[in-house]
Amino acid sequence: MDGVKTTALPLDRLLLGVGSPNPEALKRVRAGIAELRSSSRRASSSAALGPQMCRLAGEVADGVRLRLADARVRAPVGRARARGRRGGASLSRQVYAYLRVALGPTAGELLQQEANRYAAVPAYAANFTRMGLKPVETAIAAQNRDDVQRGLAPWNGVVDHIIVARSPPRTRSTSTSRS
Repeated sequence: MDGVKTTALPLDRLLLGVGSPNPEALKRVRAGIAELRSSSRRASSSAALGPQMCRLAGEVADGVRLRLADARVRAPVGRARARGRRGGASLSRQVYAYLRVALGPTAGELLQQEANRYAAVPAYAANFTRMGLKPVETAIAAQNRDDVQRGLAPWNGVVDHIIVARSPPRTRSTSTSRS
């Protein structure tokens, strides 16, 4: 939270995220969300890949941030939303898609290199197998703005918000949100 205060981020628009690809990830995310709630009283989101993390995120976080997926993620979205309902009342979980986009003549090649790195990580590889996707299919290679819009179109109506991130990333984040 010190970094949030130091950089004077706009708290009314801030959604803090928690994620963990490490051992005991479910336990770590549950504890991280609880800590955020107690220390900051800010909205929180959880990165989610697999079914267990989607369920946990829907249960404990205000938002679920899907990574390395494509627009066929209706099952994880459904799990996250279902866990956001308790006693018949919806807790209004927001679902975000975090999409990587590369622009220009080498976009496909850059995304393939990045996809190969993701596929080498066991947790990510298992997620791709579970979804029946090639890692490169979770990103958008585009030559221009129209290509980007076409790549984003399948997500309309699937998630509440789309976060577009430049891929490969620069050393500083260059992401924007499109609602």
